[in-house]
Amino acid sequence: MANSGSGDSVVDRVVRVIAAFPEGSNVLQLTELATRAGLPLTTAHRLVRQLAGHGLLELGAGGSVRLGLRLWELVNRNSPTLELRQAALPFMEDIQQVLNQNVNLAVLDGSEVLFVERLSRRGSVANRAQVAGRMPVHVSSAGLVLMANQPRHVQAEYVGGFADPTGRLAVDELRRLLSEAAQQGYAQLAGVVDPDTRGVAVPVRDRKKRTVAAIGVVVPLHETRLQALVPALQTAARGIGRRLGESQSVTEFRSTEVP
Repeated sequence: MANSGSGDSVVDRVVRVIAAFPEGSNVLQLTELATRAGLPLTTAHRLVRQLAGHGLLELGAGGSVRLGLRLWELVNRNSPTLELRQAALPFMEDIQQVLNQNVNLAVLDGSEVLFVERLSRRGSVANRAQVAGRMPVHVSSAGLVLMANQPRHVQAEYVGGFADPTGRLAVDELRRLLSEAAQQGYAQLAGVVDPDTRGVAVPVRDRKKRTVAAIGVVVPLHETRLQALVPALQTAARGIGRRLGESQSVTEFRSTEVP
């Protein structure tokens, strides 16, 4: 691929254009897109027109640009999380029917947790997690239980580089939370993302006992059914693991064996 004067390849610039769209917004003005992508306006305009020709972006009135349906189609049709979501949805729906609250499915990506599915309904508590949204590991029960099931060297690297931007969570407390999650088999956080909610999550393991995901719920802070939540989630996690075992081609994500 030809490089620009700055040394960026065409692929680099295309990725920057597509990644310029912020979470929760799929429309940008061309000038804002160029700024967010760090590209000259003429370069951004040329790339946008080329991507629009393939249906990956769409041009609107007044210089607006949005993500194209073709991009959505390709991502969803070939998503590495597709089999995981298909395996998990029946069990997530069962939990939601019982609790009438939010149910999340997440995977680990570095020092962040990526939510790949979410079920919610009218009347449930606030849930900041969005499908394809990310959160730092330490503010999510799913993130904590996933990190707690990583090998020691992965945990050590994460903890060694940890710094809470808010200053609320010390490293020693993070170590305690991870150790607690590993010993108990679940993680629980109350009032961290939202002061009125509590998150509870358990690991999902495949047939080789590798942790590939976490299934969790977001419930009211003073939920009275907490003792029943963990067994219900663990039963669902085992069911998801069995369904994953039926597929020979399931993506292994960033899974690890249980330490």
